[in-house]
Amino acid sequence: MLFDRDFKNHADNTSGVRDMGITEDRIKDLEKRREALMAMGGDAMVKKQHELGKMTARERLSLLFDAGSFQEVQLFVKHRSKLFGLDQKQINADGVVTGFGKINGRTVFCAAQDFTSSGGSLGEMHAKKIWKVMDMAIDARKPFVALNDSGGARIQEGVPALEGYGGIFYRNSIASGYVPQICAIMGPTAGGAVYSPALTDYVFMVKKSSYMYITGPDVIKAVIGEEVTHEDLGGALAHATKSGVCHFATENDEDCIKKIKDLLSYLPDSCHSPVPVLPSSDSPERECPELDKIIPDKATRGYDMRKVVAAVADGGVYFEPHELWARNMFVAFIRIMGKTVGVIANNPMFAGGVLDVNASDKASRFIRFCDAFNIPLLTFADVPGYMPGTHQEWSGIITHGAKLLHSYSEATVPKITVVTRKDYGGAYIGMCSKQLGADYVMAWPSAEIAVMGAEGACNIIYRREINAAEDPAKKRAELVSAYEEQFNNPYFPASMGIIEEVVAPRDTRRRVVVLLDAYKDKKQDRLPRKHNNIPL
Repeated sequence: MLFDRDFKNHADNTSGVRDMGITEDRIKDLEKRREALMAMGGDAMVKKQHELGKMTARERLSLLFDAGSFQEVQLFVKHRSKLFGLDQKQINADGVVTGFGKINGRTVFCAAQDFTSSGGSLGEMHAKKIWKVMDMAIDARKPFVALNDSGGARIQEGVPALEGYGGIFYRNSIASGYVPQICAIMGPTAGGAVYSPALTDYVFMVKKSSYMYITGPDVIKAVIGEEVTHEDLGGALAHATKSGVCHFATENDEDCIKKIKDLLSYLPDSCHSPVPVLPSSDSPERECPELDKIIPDKATRGYDMRKVVAAVADGGVYFEPHELWARNMFVAFIRIMGKTVGVIANNPMFAGGVLDVNASDKASRFIRFCDAFNIPLLTFADVPGYMPGTHQEWSGIITHGAKLLHSYSEATVPKITVVTRKDYGGAYIGMCSKQLGADYVMAWPSAEIAVMGAEGACNIIYRREINAAEDPAKKRAELVSAYEEQFNNPYFPASMGIIEEVVAPRDTRRRVVVLLDAYKDKKQDRLPRKHNNIPL
């Protein structure tokens, strides 16, 4: 027994020495494997990516995340398809880099497609890597960012690739309103691949190097005979100005990533997290004297509502999604004493600030996002009504306008409304009136809250008197003047409690600061139900 024990001890010691050599070899093998995978598609493909004016996936991640913070997940995943010669093809990291790290000190999860590795094509295991990191983001209650640069589904894999997209779409939907989701289109995105970006909260595109569409120019020409370029069909500016699919059209990869980081600075980690509060050097008592002179003397003249918002915001800074789409409606993130606030405002510089299909959709989507993530809403109203015409009616302005009513009504965050000038008809209701749940409504002395403008109202109310007058034009002018004096001012609705306060424009910021502080602990419950049914 003593011999057996001594022999065993000797064998164990010998094994330990031998294992150390084996471990060293295996560590070297690990490092060699990792180095090969980090090379992505190889020097030639990396060079080609750079020649296209694009960064590689790993370069983008290095720029997005704080130095040394990115932790890669599932580096060694491989595709397992044997069809069409794929069993003979090595695709490093299966064409997508996934993981998490810190962005300005906050944890964010990310998937970056690698166009240098088989065109970043999405197959079964590629998709499952994305599933994994999305699941991690949901479980950790942290934002998810997708950097898309892909030729689309890996056709050689067939249906499993399509199922991969389905799993991503499902997770996009489950995560909606739970954690912020941002997608950057940094190369081609076509077919089914476009739906994941559309399911996220914000879409970034890069001018001249990214595009997205359901069917490409060749298919369009073959099916309907229409000729169009990739850029005109699905480029950044096309989607930023015409479709509204793109929220931010950026100049290059660096600009895109910078703006993603800017956006994240305004957003909480999840719907359960507090809204970020940054240090502010601005004063809560600061007046805005420039606002006292911003309203033109003529009611038909426009002014730039962005200047109003800038005057109220900390440091005059705002961050504007959809800058180039539906410009008659302005939405933006600002900070008030360091805390994020969502702004919705008519902009009279464009189409008089009228509400139409696109403006209603733009505002509704923004309101719902802010409400989902507990961001207070500040509305500036100067709206003459809804855009008339057959195009608007046949495009469903009734349903689209109803989205705006629904979005404001269901929102439970603090809602403050400032009426700067015109606030007419149904559009008055739509721009967060008291009856849509505004917590506090203020009006400038220049405000006109009414069913319609004085001239239109008088033409209806006093039609007989005007027609019977010796001088109809003179009579109409007298009646219009009297109507404006009595009704087209903020004091009539103030006398009825429809608005809470008439304020000098210069005092707007001071009042907003006080009100946001007063309502910071607002809690409002809705009726128990599975979900509402917004008019889509």
